[in-house]
Amino acid sequence: MNRELIIDAGQQGVDIALLEDRVLVELHQEKLNQSIAIGDIILARVEKILQGLNAAFVDIGQPKNGFLHYSDLGPQIRSVQKFTRLAIEGNQPENLNDFKLEQETVKTGKIGQTISRKNPLLVQIIKEPISTKGHRLSCDLSLAGRYLVLIPFTNEISISKKINSQEERKRLLRLIESIRPKNFGVILRTLAEGKSVQELHEDMSHLTEKWKQLITDLKGAQAPKKVLSEMSKTSTLLRDMLNASFNRIVVNSKDTFHEIRNYIARISPEKESIVQLYNGRTPIFDQYDVTKQIKSAFGRTVNLKSGAYLVIEHTEAMHVVDVNSGHQPMQDTNQEENAMRVNLEAAKEIARQVRLRDIGGIIIVDFIDVRSPEKKRMLNQVMMEAMKADKARHTILPMSKFGLMQITRQRVKPEINITTDEDCPACRGTGKIGPSILIMDEIEKNLNHIITRNNQKKITLFVHPYVEAYVKQGIISKRFQWWRKYKRWVHLDSSDNVAITEYHFYDKNGEEILMN
Repeated sequence: MNRELIIDAGQQGVDIALLEDRVLVELHQEKLNQSIAIGDIILARVEKILQGLNAAFVDIGQPKNGFLHYSDLGPQIRSVQKFTRLAIEGNQPENLNDFKLEQETVKTGKIGQTISRKNPLLVQIIKEPISTKGHRLSCDLSLAGRYLVLIPFTNEISISKKINSQEERKRLLRLIESIRPKNFGVILRTLAEGKSVQELHEDMSHLTEKWKQLITDLKGAQAPKKVLSEMSKTSTLLRDMLNASFNRIVVNSKDTFHEIRNYIARISPEKESIVQLYNGRTPIFDQYDVTKQIKSAFGRTVNLKSGAYLVIEHTEAMHVVDVNSGHQPMQDTNQEENAMRVNLEAAKEIARQVRLRDIGGIIIVDFIDVRSPEKKRMLNQVMMEAMKADKARHTILPMSKFGLMQITRQRVKPEINITTDEDCPACRGTGKIGPSILIMDEIEKNLNHIITRNNQKKITLFVHPYVEAYVKQGIISKRFQWWRKYKRWVHLDSSDNVAITEYHFYDKNGEEILMN
């Protein structure tokens, strides 16, 4: 699989598109004025303790207070509080070798008996604000590197479950025990598999330096204050995803280009050459077909290649996805087989849509009904396979007897919503039309349906003059490409009275061919 990262750095922020085999699968947005991000550690002040919820509202220097539940305090909260007090007073050494760990808290404790409003608290951002809710916080601190995660105030070592080889697990455990600082736990990430002790030690050293800087920034600090910043979203994505399958990173900003190149030179020098600076006049997302894919992927309706389509609705409680067969050509007379073919195509696209839009919470999918238990199991398996690439935690339940599939997915940040409708050029913005960039795709899809399913011999396409000129332009025009593909010559007619995104097909008798 070829992976590409297309980065559009503008004045308002950075948009990052992840392509897998040229298909858009993830879209990330980072605003330049964003003061805190996931992973940042903040010296905060407890504003209000909610005994009924066993939680607290915490001032982190943002317009909305953060939310801290007792379960997110972590078992080492007493050690965190003690360390915070010593670091502010300037009595904490740079390492934790001589730090005496406090007794762990129990899972069934009360937040009011554990933290108080008078003492500042070290918290880490674990979720961005969603809707009316503020940031979700945790006192279970961690510092993430490329190969490992460093966890202060514990001595436990964990290894990613995705590393299956017992020999490799034993090797990694032996290596990390030899370099781990005292009173720091370690989680070895999947990328640590096969790495040498030198590579692991370099990553460990980088994280311990960040910890020393945190201690320096805590000395004499007043809450609320950010004491440790996570890397930019671009660098975080590279840290978590960069592997042998990445073959290109394209960026349109010199500053960002040098930042990324220097970062990759440190974590993976053999990959430095894949970073490219884009200097073209065409917007970078247009050049690499990202804009078109965004327009076709976002919105209430998502079309599939076969002619089937999805309808995605967002309610207060959940997301609902309806699978429709549309006017896709039936390849056989077996209704169940046709339904299954549409369902399998839809399952793969739903997995992409969930990842692309970053949909979290409860998702209900209404597939086209199939009766065979074997086919239902197959559809469930295909959905699970399609969502393997999704890093967010998720659970997929088998299809119910009503043909519904229930999915829950971790919600870490707000869902990405992009408006694809455009102002209507005829009424100067008082109405809306679909994305004009997709008009030719829609025409070609319907033309394919008319010829392959209806077997129409003589077809006339009635469009706006601008669209007619586009279809006719060039030596190998769109119309010539259609003739080469379908062995049908499509006649063209136009009128200024037709909207620019309006089109009609007519048969040999001049009657309109209606699309059902």
